[in-house]
Formats: sequence, structure tokens, C-alpha cells
Amino acid sequence: MELGIGIGWRPEIAAEVEALSEIDWVEAVAENLCADHLPDSLVRLRERGVTVVPHGVALGLGGADRPDPDRLAGLAARAELLGAPLVTEHIAFVRAGGPLTASPRLEAGHLLPVPRTWDALDVLCENVRIAQDSLPVPLALENIAALITWPGEELTEGQFLAELVERTGVRLLIDVANLHTNHVNLGQDPAKALDELPVEAIAYVHVAGGVEKNGVWHDTHAHPVSEPVLEVLAELRSRVDPPGVLLERDDAFPPGAELAGELDAIRATLRKAAPSADAGPDRAASRKAVPSADRGPLSSPAPAPASDGSAGTGARTTAPAPAGTRDRTAVAQTALLSALVAGTPAPEGFDHRRLRVQSRALAAKRADVVAKVAPELPEILGDGYRAAFLAYAGSRPMSGGYRRDALDFAEHMLIAGGPADPVARRRLTYWWQDRSGARPPRRTTRLVRAARAVLVGK
Repeated sequence: MELGIGIGWRPEIAAEVEALSEIDWVEAVAENLCADHLPDSLVRLRERGVTVVPHGVALGLGGADRPDPDRLAGLAARAELLGAPLVTEHIAFVRAGGPLTASPRLEAGHLLPVPRTWDALDVLCENVRIAQDSLPVPLALENIAALITWPGEELTEGQFLAELVERTGVRLLIDVANLHTNHVNLGQDPAKALDELPVEAIAYVHVAGGVEKNGVWHDTHAHPVSEPVLEVLAELRSRVDPPGVLLERDDAFPPGAELAGELDAIRATLRKAAPSADAGPDRAASRKAVPSADRGPLSSPAPAPASDGSAGTGARTTAPAPAGTRDRTAVAQTALLSALVAGTPAPEGFDHRRLRVQSRALAAKRADVVAKVAPELPEILGDGYRAAFLAYAGSRPMSGGYRRDALDFAEHMLIAGGPADPVARRRLTYWWQDRSGARPPRRTTRLVRAARAVLVGK
């Protein structure tokens, strides 16, 4: 289906989004919506005829585990509540550990790249088909931005996406800002990726802003869209007319007039880059397939996606991942995530400098999000909040959601005898008691938890 030009709906800019008269659709983060009722702003937008698409961030379809049924049910419920024509998620893993590795569960709190290998592809394809079978509408998957690459990768990003579509019939959500990010950080050519991926499978496109610091591009979604990102959008438009294009903004929200200006720049880029009628054959026809000698064992191709965005009635059921594939994937992802969030040694073959950058970025994001979900903590701790949280996060991985992380951080501060100011300590104690429903832990409990923290860190 044709979506048109849209913008990411966020509660902080709900009024500004409603005031944009020329938007055709919006995208809302699925995990930020209740499964049984909608914010008034989204209700009004839907009454206006604006399509709303739920965008998931927590499934972790690239992870070693099969998708969690409860998370899938929640995404399905939100799709039905919104009357959405499709749902979207990411090609990423967000957690590791657990039963497959007999180790504590670790949460990244962020989208991490899967290795572009045949093993990872087998696991991803099975997970995608499980998700497709559980959702009431078609699924589209987004390419992510990355600071790190896996050693021993066997496929380019374009080849990996092409194989995913061929096996599952899934649609693609192509983020051109992420293609630019990977160009700056990893040296990957956006034009080459666009040449290799099946542009005919694109459901829609993301455009977002970022910033470059010390030679690293940070996909912040908190800065204006840059000219290089618009150039990647133009590259994509020269190959295909995407059904939809959406502006993302997640922080440092500007006035509505600036958002409207960015949408105008996106429209102008699309108009200027559209090929003329006599431009010759579609460039997508020249897309390079994976050389047959380099391919793993593949079954027959899945049919092309249907025009309505579905996988098509003849889409195949992907066979289960070969024996041992999930175990190998689980061990590799757990080792990487543990190095990033728990301070364990870096796995062999990774760029240690890049891992440090990624580790610091994950800790900083945790600090920012915890400050949003529990604003009392930076208010109680003042200027010392961020330093204290980063010190805590350096060796204490997140094992649940951000609200659990906030409670664990407060508990850690109290156990360690902080904060030094008695008034702040008393306020933090009351805050922790009010939300945990328990008294501050006694000495025996402290010792047990300290021992557990040591074991988790090993």
C-alpha cells in the first residue's frame, strides 16, 4: 500500500505532529503504547484518516532465542488496536544469555548488529517466520546502524537482506540514515548496498538526523537531517519509488516549524531524485545476487511480496535452523554483550577501540533513559547522578527493563552507603521503598546480592 510522507509520533511532540496538515501517516513505538487503549492524540489522528504503524524495538529477532510469545502477542494486539496495515521491527539482537548458554540473562537496552553469516541468517529466518505466523498483518524489518562489525562475516549487508527476503518474503524498512552511519563508521558504501538489496521489497523508508564526533557518526535521532543522509535518500529514490518515507525524531525536539521544514526537504529530495520517464531500465534490475559458489544451502526462492505489502499467499515456511546453529549464535552474542555491558574480556577478532566506544554509548543511553523513566533520581542526586550511574553501569548489566534498572541503581547506591548527603540519602531511601515495596536490604541480603553480582560479572 502507498503510505506517503510521515513522521514518527512521540508524546513529547504530539501537538506538533497533529498540527502538521500535510502528513499522510505516523509511526509509533509499539512498546510505548498500551495494548488496550490509545493516547488521545493518536485517536484524533486516526479519526482524521492518518494511518498509524506500530514500530517494535524489543523483539530481538536477530537473537539466538526464538521470539518471545508474549512480546509477539503484545505487538499483534497493538497492530489490531491501531488498524495498522503492517508492523515493523529491526534486524538486531537486544538480549543474550539465558538457558542456551546456562548464564544470566543480559539486556543491551539497544539494537546490536547480528553477524552477516549463514548461521545468523538461518536463525533470523526461522525467527522471522515465527513472527510472521503470529502477527495479523505483514511484517517489515529495518536495517540498523552499527559502531562495530563481527569478524568473519560472509555476506555484505545488501546480500544479507536479499537472502532474508528471498527465504521469508518479509518486507524491508530501509533506514537511509543507518546506511550513512555504516558508511562513516564501517566504510560500507550505501550505493553498493542499495544495488544489492531487493528494493522492490521496500515497505517504507526512515530518514533521521545524527552527528559526527571524533570520526564516529552517532545516529542520535536528536539532530536535523544532514545533507549526506538526504543524498542517500536520493540514491534510493533513483532506483525505486518507495511506498512511504518517514522522518524520525526521538530527542531534543524542535518547534513544529522546523519539523515541517525537514519534511519539506525530504519531499524536495524525492522530487529531484525521481528518474525521468526516458531514464532507461530500472537500476534495481541490475542488483547483484550472491555468487552461487559462496551460498549456503538454500531452498527454492520465496515469491515476490504482494502489492499490498503482504508476503504473498505462496510464501514458504522456512525450515528450522540446523542443529547447533542457535547454540553457536547464543555463545557468540553472549560473549559480545557481556564484553559491552559487564566488563568481561573482548571476544577475539573485534576492534577493541570500537567496543569501548560502543560500551560507553550503551552506558550513556542507559543513564539517559533511566533519567527519563525515573526523573526523581537525577533530581535527588543532582550533578552527581550521571557519574554515579555510569560507574554503576560499568560492571552491572541490565537484566530487565529500564524501570527495573532504576530500582537496581538506587538499591546499589544505598547498599554502598551513598549518597553522602544525608538528606539526599533519606529521599533516595523513601523513593526506593515507595517503588520496591520493601525495606532497604539487611546485611545478609547485601552479602548475597554482592556475591551474585560477582558471579554475574565472571
